[in-house]
Amino acid sequence: MRNSWREERFSIETLVDILIIVLISIGVLFSAVTALGLIRLPDVYTRTHAASKSSTLGVLSVLLGTFIHFWFNEGIFNTQMVIAIAFLFITQPVAGHLIGRASYMTGIKVAEETVRDDMGPALEKRRVHFEDAMDKAAANEGTNPEEELENK
Repeated sequence: MRNSWREERFSIETLVDILIIVLISIGVLFSAVTALGLIRLPDVYTRTHAASKSSTLGVLSVLLGTFIHFWFNEGIFNTQMVIAIAFLFITQPVAGHLIGRASYMTGIKVAEETVRDDMGPALEKRRVHFEDAMDKAAANEGTNPEEELENK
């Protein structure tokens, strides 16, 4: 039996429920930001950024809130949920990066508002090294161009 109203008001169950509500609300907020970013942003690169970063936080917050609910309120420790959280935390940002990089490699232009393009000079330098290796391979005719690139 509880001694006072204050003790009942701040029970562990109440604090866990507040934490669950906050986590799921944060997840919904980040998911809404993701949806707005996909609609409003000008090019594939900024959309990919919105889709990978904010949706990662949104989904992870919802999954973490769900995990805590089942663990504390239902008494079920779900290892599949823990694995899903870890898997999404690792793979979703990497997938966003790879989609952006593949878009750049295929020649999709950046938006006019873009201030800086760091990948352009790096790709040009790599292209020049590749052409030099191909020229040396053609001159030597016995070496492999990939080996020439690895030696640089």
